Amino acid sequence: MHDLKRIREQPEDFDRALARRGLEGRSESLLALDRQNRQAQTELQELQARRNEASREIGRLKKEGGDAEAQMAEVQRIKERMAELEETTRRLDEELREALAGIPNVLADDVPDGADESANLEVRSWGEKPAFDFQAKEHWELGEALELLDFETAAKLSGSRFVVMKGGVARLHRALAQFMIDLHTREHGYLEVAPPLLVRDEVLYGTGQLPKFAEDQFRTTEGYWLIPTAEVPLTNLAAGRIFKAEELPLRLTALTPCFRSEAGSAGRDTRGMLRQHQFEKVELVSIVHPEESEAEQQRMTGCAETVLQKLGLPYRVMVLSSGDTGFGARRTYDIEVWLPGQQAYREISSCSTCGDFQARRMNGRFRPEGEKGTRFLHTLNGSGVAVGRALIAVLENYQQADGTIRVPEVLRPYLGGEEVIGRAQ
Repeated sequence: MHDLKRIREQPEDFDRALARRGLEGRSESLLALDRQNRQAQTELQELQARRNEASREIGRLKKEGGDAEAQMAEVQRIKERMAELEETTRRLDEELREALAGIPNVLADDVPDGADESANLEVRSWGEKPAFDFQAKEHWELGEALELLDFETAAKLSGSRFVVMKGGVARLHRALAQFMIDLHTREHGYLEVAPPLLVRDEVLYGTGQLPKFAEDQFRTTEGYWLIPTAEVPLTNLAAGRIFKAEELPLRLTALTPCFRSEAGSAGRDTRGMLRQHQFEKVELVSIVHPEESEAEQQRMTGCAETVLQKLGLPYRVMVLSSGDTGFGARRTYDIEVWLPGQQAYREISSCSTCGDFQARRMNGRFRPEGEKGTRFLHTLNGSGVAVGRALIAVLENYQQADGTIRVPEVLRPYLGGEEVIGRAQ
């Protein structure tokens, strides 16, 4: 959500910010609604004052035995007009709220300009790509050959973009998730949370998935939404709250299933596990003082990178361009892991700073030390990381000539010391 006061003071800056996202300026239409609303509110306040004054006159005249019919008729007209104005301000408030809710966040100044992902810039890279003396296979080829990934049965059960994992691959998937949540809680200082997977409308609204991206979500017949990421319930733990400055930063993590309709992904990544309707992810959320949000994004990105470093998976960090940055983000770093089977880097984590954009939508605030008033929090979120995509990366980077999979050393304690995953027995 945007600060209307800031738009009033700097309308040209607001329009320039939207232009960076390829959008037309909105300040003129927003401020026109705002002026109508403020005019109606001013008239309403003036009428309230006149009504009170007329009511006092009526009381005085009645006490003195005078005629108060004119004043009583005036009060009745005032009440009718006030009812009209109250409806007008309610309608204009709603129109303003809906208009503001559909406008993306203002980008950070250092976000590179560009229409799409082709303008993303590499920040750094880590690790050596594996050099195989055989033709590298993609994860779905490896999993099916080992009879540990079953897409055909999943399609019969649920349709496309689902998978049944079995045996060693199922255990490896579980080990990856356990390793990540342990790393972030024990070494990175995040508090583990087990949040609900079903949430109300206002929760998705608070983090920006509603109203604009309703088609990307799954909704139950009872009106609940399946979470697309644990960012949604975790960030909303700050909704409607006023924190003390000393309570910040609040760092939260959760391992949850995630559910996405992939409405805009028809024909993309139809083979394998890269783009699923249901997947698991370890999410990182930070709720911080505004002065700490820049440093916190670097910290969060580093925490996600550590996962890949400990797994020995080569990756690169990209800063997303203006045309590729998500709706609620001011700046996003994507971590892309190397997949030998595809001979390509693919996203495995996105770490975003949202400034006060989400906090305004959910009314999350803090009270600065020594100040009477409150300020909006800053929120950040990142994948730490997507478990299914980490599994893909391990399968492809640790594949062997005979089709078996070496287990990364850091995961072996979670698998009872198992070093190689072979065909299902």
